[in-house]
Amino acid sequence: MIIDTLQNAHKYFKIHTLFKKAFEYINQIDVAHVATGKNDIAAGLKSIISTAEAKTAEESLKEFECHDDHIDIHLCIKGIETFGWKPHEKCLHPNGDYDALKDVRFFYDAPDMFFKLTEGQFVILFPEDVHAPMIGEGIIKKLVIKVKI
Repeated sequence: MIIDTLQNAHKYFKIHTLFKKAFEYINQIDVAHVATGKNDIAAGLKSIISTAEAKTAEESLKEFECHDDHIDIHLCIKGIETFGWKPHEKCLHPNGDYDALKDVRFFYDAPDMFFKLTEGQFVILFPEDVHAPMIGEGIIKKLVIKVKI
């Protein structure tokens, strides 16, 4: 997991060949006014822009998730978003089977920690990062970029 601000995004371009293109996309759009929805950015890159009411930790943890085939980049556009987090190797209680079509697996485990993102901050979540997003109060606007591994 990596947490940082957009001004430092260039530091992570070498981690994955598509990270530079992902952050260039973020810098090319007007994130404050971009419409909600899903877009294909390029081969191996998809964006999901959402505006929704935040969840309680209990609600979010019903979908304590990780992905096998994608890295997630979550950017907070508006609001304060809290995430629950735990390393995959410490999650011992699966909540169903892996869904290959949706590239998601869920767990009943409790997170080891919580962290917050504020406007302009992002988190990069790898397959090792089990996470529960959208915890908070009020409306959260965010951008998620799915990076194919």
